[in-house]
Amino acid sequence: MNAIPYGRQWIDKDDIAAVAEVLDSELITQGPKAEEFERKLCELTGAKYCVVLANGTAALHLAVAALEIKKGLEGITSSNTFVATPNSLIYNGLKPVFADIDPRTFCITPQTVKAKLTDKTKIVMPVHFAGQSADVKGIRETVGKNIFIVEDAAHAIGSFDAQGNPVGSCRYSDAAILSFHPVKTITSGEGGAVTTNNPEIYEKLIQLRIGGITKKPELLSKNPGPWYYEMQRLGFNYRMTDFQAALGLSQLKKLEKFVARRNEIILAYNTGLAGIKHLTLPYTPKELKSAFHLYVTRIDFGALGINRADFINALIAKYKIGTQVHYIPVHTQPYYRENFGCKDGDLPDTENYYQCALSLPLYPKMTDAEVRHVIEHVKEFTDK
Repeated sequence: MNAIPYGRQWIDKDDIAAVAEVLDSELITQGPKAEEFERKLCELTGAKYCVVLANGTAALHLAVAALEIKKGLEGITSSNTFVATPNSLIYNGLKPVFADIDPRTFCITPQTVKAKLTDKTKIVMPVHFAGQSADVKGIRETVGKNIFIVEDAAHAIGSFDAQGNPVGSCRYSDAAILSFHPVKTITSGEGGAVTTNNPEIYEKLIQLRIGGITKKPELLSKNPGPWYYEMQRLGFNYRMTDFQAALGLSQLKKLEKFVARRNEIILAYNTGLAGIKHLTLPYTPKELKSAFHLYVTRIDFGALGINRADFINALIAKYKIGTQVHYIPVHTQPYYRENFGCKDGDLPDTENYYQCALSLPLYPKMTDAEVRHVIEHVKEFTDK
């Protein structure tokens, strides 16, 4: 059996043909395919506007930048995330403040957010960890209308919240970001997007992704001719190419199939790994419909008499089973310790979760035999 990674893309001939068609056309940078991808993402999420970008980190950066929050204010987010989430606050001159997670869902909650609110709080960034939606409605009710909410939905395209809204609809938030990295539910190679229902945020995003520039006649201070453009704010070059967008569009057609297969694997794992003394299955609230980007177990390595590094190395060496840890809490990273005074003990539930977390392989191209292989040998290591 070939090595089984914790995650991987599924690219087929249709995807390759879609990219090749663009590469054989006149325009390969941002163009009609990017616009079509934006329209399709609006249809999927129900959001009014969408801006596709170079990657998920760019999406986080610009989603915060478009809010034009005064520098020196604070933003609350999760430490159980990739560093890009709180980094986006720092990029925009804001101070990141970390709220603890729910020990079952691994997401921040209205209660943990409330505990971190101050008169300097201006934005909250809930992370839909592993694809399961955080309680954005509850967070909105907790923080009120004067604090922005940007959803980090990098894990959650194809998921639904407890109220039945597609993640990315921005029903209770000002914006949401998506990611199309290869291990995500669909991929455009690299790529990201911001969805919003606010036309002012949308217009700022359009400018911010290309140098702060606009050519729209209604926005120009003057218009001497068709060549003319204006830089009206400090922007970046975060455009998505048309061949990336073509891959994203092709993948989007398979989203329902990908999500269904992920859920089949989740069911097999939950059935095959149930009842193991030192392994805790992921908790799934019944009211949520998740696309499941990750399958995160919690393992009592101490009770098994093995440390996590040896456990991971043994699985890959003996059985070719790749695993991963999501995530090293951001507040424990040297940069955050040195610059923001973060320390061990700040977030007990996040830190306790990290000590026992292990993500098992989960991707649509996994075969049933590979799923059984993972179950059999994870049980061998843990059912003691």
